[in-house]
Amino acid sequence: ATMALEAVESAHRDLALGLAQDTPRARTRLPQTVLHILQGALPAQGVLGYKAYTSNRSGNRFLVHLFDAASGSLLAVIEADYMGMIRTGAASGVAAKWLARPDAKVAGVFGAGWQAEGHVRAICAALPFERVKVFGRKADKLAAFCERMREVTGVAIVPAASAEEAVRGSDLIGTVTTAAQPLFEADWLSPGTHINAAGSNALIRQELSEATLRRASLIAVDAVPTALAEAGDLLPLLEKGRLHARQLVELGDIITGKQQGRTSVDQITVFESQGMAIQDLAVALRVLAAAQEAGLGIELPLK
Repeated sequence: ATMALEAVESAHRDLALGLAQDTPRARTRLPQTVLHILQGALPAQGVLGYKAYTSNRSGNRFLVHLFDAASGSLLAVIEADYMGMIRTGAASGVAAKWLARPDAKVAGVFGAGWQAEGHVRAICAALPFERVKVFGRKADKLAAFCERMREVTGVAIVPAASAEEAVRGSDLIGTVTTAAQPLFEADWLSPGTHINAAGSNALIRQELSEATLRRASLIAVDAVPTALAEAGDLLPLLEKGRLHARQLVELGDIITGKQQGRTSVDQITVFESQGMAIQDLAVALRVLAAAQEAGLGIELPLK
């Protein structure tokens, strides 16, 4: 998780400094299967490449193709289901590090699925949380998730009895669901809360209410073009003119000091996470180095 936090932060920093290129996700849709492709380059780190994945009822398949920026040669093809889960979580971990109050102790997380695991691991690696309350729809799955995450993080990770219990008294809220309707009421939020919204990546998905977003004094995104294309939470407000694209702040601009992050303890801040190719490429580069060091992997007959 720590390696992924460093990797994702480096990608956002490079983007803000003009040292990276990122092309928003393109999708080809068939009735049964959708192909998604994200591509980009981190020339300062010596790589460019893409992540392609298919989603189907039978499951999803993820592959990252990493190429050498100088020679164009193929460096690696990396299966990226687990890696993608870790990188998506890491983006929220980086946002928590830069936007949550440094004294944040209690988190509330919505979702107990595959992606929620990366989210919980990352926020626990980024800040010294003492307690994480998790709310999920299925009690048995939720109990098993909390137990597994307690073992992995060493933090008190407990099931929340209700959405309200997950939100009230939390310094950080994370939403990692496929919800089509907002998950909680804006007035349950305490002043000073940071919200990581990771699930809403299409117009049909919405995790945060308009009232919640109106309470936020800062809305950060991984990249403005991607957010404008995909952030289901933000699109209704943009459409109604209650939010303007120029109000959105890129996470990299906060990391590099170009833009201010949190300026007071009472501010409610939001990070809308859509996912970017450069996050995958930065993590893939470090996974490749670790695999080479450990002697793992198979030589492919490709150049």
